[in-house]
Amino acid sequence: MNIPSCITALVCPKCEQSYDHREIRHLCRCGSPLLVHYDLERAARIVDTGTIKNRPATLWRYQEVLPVLDDRNILSLGEGCTPLTPLSTIAKKYAFGKLYMKDEGVIPTGTFKARGAAVGVSKAKELGVRDVAMPTNGNAGAAWAAYAARAGIAAHILMPEDAPRITRNESVAAGAQVHLVRGLISDCGKILARSIPIHDWYDVSTLKEPYRIEGKKTMGYEIAEQLGWQVPDVIAYPTGGGVGIIGIYKALKEMRRLGWIGDKLPRLVAVQAEGCAPIVEAYRKKAKESEAFPHSQTIAFGINVPKALGDFLVLEAVYQTEGCAVAVSEKEIIEALLELASLEGTFVCPEGAAVLGGLKKLRDADWIKAGETVVLLNTGAGIKYPDTLQYNLPYCPVDGTV
Repeated sequence: MNIPSCITALVCPKCEQSYDHREIRHLCRCGSPLLVHYDLERAARIVDTGTIKNRPATLWRYQEVLPVLDDRNILSLGEGCTPLTPLSTIAKKYAFGKLYMKDEGVIPTGTFKARGAAVGVSKAKELGVRDVAMPTNGNAGAAWAAYAARAGIAAHILMPEDAPRITRNESVAAGAQVHLVRGLISDCGKILARSIPIHDWYDVSTLKEPYRIEGKKTMGYEIAEQLGWQVPDVIAYPTGGGVGIIGIYKALKEMRRLGWIGDKLPRLVAVQAEGCAPIVEAYRKKAKESEAFPHSQTIAFGINVPKALGDFLVLEAVYQTEGCAVAVSEKEIIEALLELASLEGTFVCPEGAAVLGGLKKLRDADWIKAGETVVLLNTGAGIKYPDTLQYNLPYCPVDGTV
């Protein structure tokens, strides 16, 4: 059965070369990632915001601006439509206007990576792919392994040796072939680049296939929908490979052309750890691309990406929305994680905690004004990082009292 996807082509954002979306494509011949284009005029004629609100509560409710042509290829575990939770106590403490958390920790596999995997694997299935391969810091591997298993597609995954054990186990349990590497995700990527031509695997590394970003962009659609098709003043995002912030920016531009939101766009903020801050360094220099960050290290493992393939797209999103990039220390990450847990009752991943740390800095500098509406992206559940916090707890004798 055909569904009304309005996809038209894959287009290079650098040289504007166009490619057929019905064929397997990775990067443009110039080396740039490709972006999916849609006939948004047609989409606006066949769907509106009133129609969408009556559809099932998954990311596939935005099917006209997603790339799958035949709904028999859609793989879904119920991903999308995550809550937009008010953080009222923290908002009051730091004099934010309205502060919300988009909580991706409740999504299948426990992180926002399920969005990219759902759309990416669905499109891979439609294109006849039999094997997918990727480097990952952990959570993307677990998500792609799960959806690949559902599709009957083999998954081949390379992780740094210090990737969280829980994501290793998830990937193996889903049937993926997992290899550990003594190095960073960039080292995993180099090994994979040498291996893919040998095995003829489909490379689903960050932005080396065009469809992961389409799943991630649905966070932007959901935020607007959950705010009554209004946009906040600021959206802040933990940035490693940067697919999420690129996707949200893409969604905002699409919604503006669809007529679903007004001309105003939120200021997009890329939050990084001080131990791995290539985007922040580039932003400070007003550069269009980043330089590889040396000796990167952070407890926010998901944003430990020394050099992102799509860095120029992240920086474009920041510059074009009059946003910024900010880095936080390890201490600030832990402090924010504990604040979110003790004041709001939500146990987030360290990447999500980093975002609160960054927002506190921006509020203190008055870059965020007192009356503004701010959305914090928490990209995963804190329970996926069981070793982030370590406590020595007292024992109570079985015949005693407390």
